[in-house]
Order: sequence, then structure tokens, then C-alpha cells
Amino acid sequence: MRDRRERRPPKPLDPARLNDLALAYVARFATSAAKVEGYLVRKLRERGWEGERPADPRAIVERFVELGYIDDAAWARAKSGGLLRRGYGARRVDQTLGAAGIDADIREDVRPDDAAARQAALALAARRRLGPWGEKAEDRAAREKQIAAMVRAGHGFDAARAVVEAPSVSAAEEWAAEAEETP
Repeated sequence: MRDRRERRPPKPLDPARLNDLALAYVARFATSAAKVEGYLVRKLRERGWEGERPADPRAIVERFVELGYIDDAAWARAKSGGLLRRGYGARRVDQTLGAAGIDADIREDVRPDDAAARQAALALAARRRLGPWGEKAEDRAAREKQIAAMVRAGHGFDAARAVVEAPSVSAAEEWAAEAEETP
């Protein structure tokens, strides 16, 4: 039979507990400064505060950035690379990084070049069996549906159309290789 004890509310946070929470979070997850700050604000809202001075999650985050525990640029590069390998386009990568609180300058630095964006389009098409990787979409509605899926994944309309309407996998790969050849 279950023990029906009441669950005690967690202790309110003090400076040491708040710092420990932040440290445990960055030790467990690769993350951005904005996400850590949001996590700390949420924990303060859930558990309350019993420190002498007002809580300052931003100061903890700034200290962690100085110590190198949080590196937005490195996190953005890793996240961007992972999204591109999964087939997401430049627009979707930028949206994801923006939602994570990554500065616009950093997002600009990690924005994929044309060759990487085309490789990502091929990766998505292969993974989702679009265009020449799947059954040939003979009717216009099926092609439009495949193009729309690629656009929702962050690819431009022209790139989506080029991949979906490619006559073969090798033709799509040649299209992607064109971007690598141009300086």
C-alpha cells in the first residue's frame, strides 16, 4: 500500500542554492545564456526566495559566461550544425537560435553558406523521401505538398523546387555541388 504522506514544498532558494541549481544545469546541458537565465527565473518563481538581497539570476549567468561554463557562440555552432545535418534550412536554424536567445551577430556568424544549405536540403529530401528519393510525384498537388514540407523546414522556395523536381538523385546532388564550385 502506498504511503500517503503529504509532499513537502521545496525549500525557498538562497544564493548558494540558486548558484548550485545553475551549476547543475550547465553541467548537464549544453545551453545558451538566455536559457540558463530563464531556467533560474522559473525556479525562483516556483520555489521562492529567502536571500537577504534580491535574487539576481543575470549575475550568475554573466559569471558563468566569464568562467567559460556558458559559450553562446560554441553552442550556436553546434546547434546549427546539428540542425543542418538533420536537413533543416537556414531560416529554421536562425529561428531556433533566436528562440534560444542567441544574439543576432552570433546567428549571422553561424549562418550556413549556400553549399551547406543545399546539402541540408538534400539531407531533408533523403530523410523524408521527397523528390527523387521517394516515389515520383506525378501530379502537381503532390509536388506542391513536398515543396511546402521543405519550405516549412526552412529552405527557400527555389531550393525546395530544385530538389523536389530533380529528375534523379544524381541530378539533385549535382545541383548541390554547383554551390561548392562557385567562389
